[in-house]
Order: sequence, then C-alpha cells, then structure tokens
Amino acid sequence: MSHRRRYTAVVALAVAAGLSLAACGSSSDGAGSGSGNGTAAKGKDKQSVAKGGKDFGSAAEKTAAMGTDAKPGQFPRTITHAMGTTVIKAQPTRVVVLDVGELDNVVSLGVKPVGFAPSEGSPELPSYLKKDGGQPKSVGTINSLNLEAIAGLHPDLILGSQLRAAPQYAALSKIAPTVFSIRPGFTWKQNYLLNAAALDKTAEAKAKLADYDTRIRALDAKLGAHKPVVSMVRYMQDGKTRLYGNASFIGTILKDAGIPRPKIQDIDDLAAEISAENIDKADGDYIFTGVYGDPGTTDKSRAQANPLWKNLRAVKAGHAFDVPDETWYLGLGVTAADQVVADLTHYLAG
Repeated sequence: MSHRRRYTAVVALAVAAGLSLAACGSSSDGAGSGSGNGTAAKGKDKQSVAKGGKDFGSAAEKTAAMGTDAKPGQFPRTITHAMGTTVIKAQPTRVVVLDVGELDNVVSLGVKPVGFAPSEGSPELPSYLKKDGGQPKSVGTINSLNLEAIAGLHPDLILGSQLRAAPQYAALSKIAPTVFSIRPGFTWKQNYLLNAAALDKTAEAKAKLADYDTRIRALDAKLGAHKPVVSMVRYMQDGKTRLYGNASFIGTILKDAGIPRPKIQDIDDLAAEISAENIDKADGDYIFTGVYGDPGTTDKSRAQANPLWKNLRAVKAGHAFDVPDETWYLGLGVTAADQVVADLTHYLAG
C-alpha cells in the first residue's frame, strides 16, 4: 500500500471512530491501537471528572501517580495516564495539543507544537505564548476537534485530557501516541509533569516548578502575615458569573501564596455561580475580574451597573481590577502561573 493510501486509511478510520464514539455520548471504550499497549479505556468518561463529578476531587492525587519509569533519554517509554498506557517509540518532534494547558506546558519546555485546539472563548494563540509558540495549525476547538486536521499534521504525540476529549481518545490513538491527563485546572502542576514525562523533559519541568515556588515564596514574604482577602470574579458567555474556588487554576496560586479568600470562594470546588443581582457576594479587599470571550455576550456590564457592585469595599477603595483572562483563568500552565504571580505582586505588594 502506498504512503498516500495508508494515510487516507488512517484518517478514514480515525474519523469513523470519532463519529461513532460521539454518537455514544460520553462513554469511551477505546484502545490505543498503534500508540499504546492495547489497554482499554473502559469507563473513562468526561462527566466523572467534571465539576461535581465523583472523581473531581481526587484528580490531582491520581494524576500525580501517573507518568513513566523510563530513565532520561530512554525510548521506547511507556506512559501511564488517564486513559490507560501508551508507548512512545522515539523522542516526539511533532506534537498536537488539545487545550491551552498542554500548549503552555509544551511551549515552556521548548517545544513548538504543530497543532493546537483553542478554546471557544479565545480562538487565537494566546498572546503570552506567541513569541515562543511557533505557528501551530488549528485542529478545531477544545470542544469540537477536527480529526482530519489532526491526522493531516502527522503528529508523533497528542496531548489532551479525559475531561475534554474522552470520547475521541480511541480515534486519536489511531493517529498517534496519545497521552491524556484527567482534567485541566487545579491539576496543572501534575499535568505538567505528565506531559513532560511524555516529552522526556521531566528535569526541565521540575526546574520550572521550582522557579514558580521561589516566586510564590517571595510574594508571600512581601505580603507578610496580614494578607488582603482576594475575590476572583469571571463573567461567562452563558450569562453566569463565577466566583472561583480553591479547586481551580487561580485558586491553587492564591492558596500557594497563603492569600485568604471570601467565605463563598474558600471551597474545595471549581467555583460558585451567582447572578448579576447577587454581585455583592463577590466582595473582598481586592477583586480581580476576568471575562471569557466577548464581554458583550456576558453579564459584566449589567452586574457592574448594579448599585451593589458600586458599594463593594474593593470597588470603593479602587481595588477592583480587570485582569487577562488568558493567563489568570485560561492559562493552566507554568508560564501563565508565573505571569499571574507577577500581576499579584504588582497589585498587592507594589
């Protein structure tokens, strides 16, 4: 069979598998033919690791146990991950990433991905990664992957998560070795080490996390014992307003720095949701606001026109700030985390 015919067959199989799995809902029962050892991904569905799912709270601990026993430079290497095990035969050079967290991770490790699935609310390559991210081709969005586009890039590694793409895992595994974390967000450090294990860049990732820890300790020291209460507000495209909790990307950064939160946000959950009429629940000594997508499609203007907003102590003190959504809420990686720490230092200790 010619190379072109083999490629066409792979694409057809992958697309057919993807459509079949999508029709079955969130249940995934695929095996990594060609990329793994045949381990089935039985029961690895999206809902169990979503907000409120039975496996949400244990995601970080479980991800920390994943990775590889391979020594530095050793290939083939077997990676244990959220969907089973995958064998990577050689050092990956053509990497496709299926979310912003994986994009941040690989770029921070000196890898320019060939393909990238952006979020619906931010379709471009994030500005903070443009300098080092190269020019990856679009492969759909995180919630609507284009399997033909992925196959057409001839990747040798695909990085994603169970939460985002469990139904497509079997199809993706037919295209290239595929490694999935459990979910993005508060698991960002564990996900980073998992991605690094697949890329044979564990030492580099640990060094980056150590640098982050140094920045966090410096912020903690500057703020001292009496830290301000910080409220995290994000306006969503569906009209909802989220107050982010501890089990979120930004929540982990604030917790690392010992920064206290309002009671409604000091929860082991992704976020609490409120309406524009209840914006008074967002108060704190400082408020940092993000917007997912076009502000005109959110409740931001309505919420901030509410007299309750104008009477919040942070607003009256001039301590309410808009912050970049792409780093504070969408970044999900060490590069974004470093920028958030720099922003916090500027606002809280400047």
